[in-house]
Amino acid sequence: MYKRVILVTGTPCVGKTSISQALSSRLDALCLNLTDLATRKNLILGEDKARKTLVINEEKMKEELAKIIAECDKKDFVIDGHYAVNVVPKQLVSCVFVLRRNPVELRKLMEQRGFSDAKLWENLASEILDVCLIDALSVYDCGKVCELDVSGKTVEEAAAEVLAVLESGRNCQVGVVDWIGKLENEGLLDEYLRI
Repeated sequence: MYKRVILVTGTPCVGKTSISQALSSRLDALCLNLTDLATRKNLILGEDKARKTLVINEEKMKEELAKIIAECDKKDFVIDGHYAVNVVPKQLVSCVFVLRRNPVELRKLMEQRGFSDAKLWENLASEILDVCLIDALSVYDCGKVCELDVSGKTVEEAAAEVLAVLESGRNCQVGVVDWIGKLENEGLLDEYLRI
């Protein structure tokens, strides 16, 4: 049976998990959040105390994901995590959606979730500098990578946009946002790129 593995990646707080869950529901897909999976299956090497984040055993994660996909009778899989492109076996991946969010909107969401100081500014810089998009393009060609601007959209609207790309077979696009140019035009670039 053909299995479709869809990765949903992006900077923390762009909406990966919520959008992945909505998409999974519409597709009747198995939804896997990488952080939850790592915790549940003890795929953690340790903790990066400076960044306040877990360090994942990437090789064990790849093995576990390959096993889950092979053994599950679902046709579709939605896997979310900002490092998904590095741990899902490349040969299994059908499409990668890189979610993008306006840094002004993203900052508010991050602050609401308790991000502060270095972690806040590091993640905002990652969004502004296209880090997740560049990571995806370093592994997959442009035909498999879809960049979607979810700024101002509800979870359902964003999930519908992903579904429209999947159902129409339309070509994926990259280069849809220019946060540096936008922030520069608004006089906010220096404030947002503090790293």
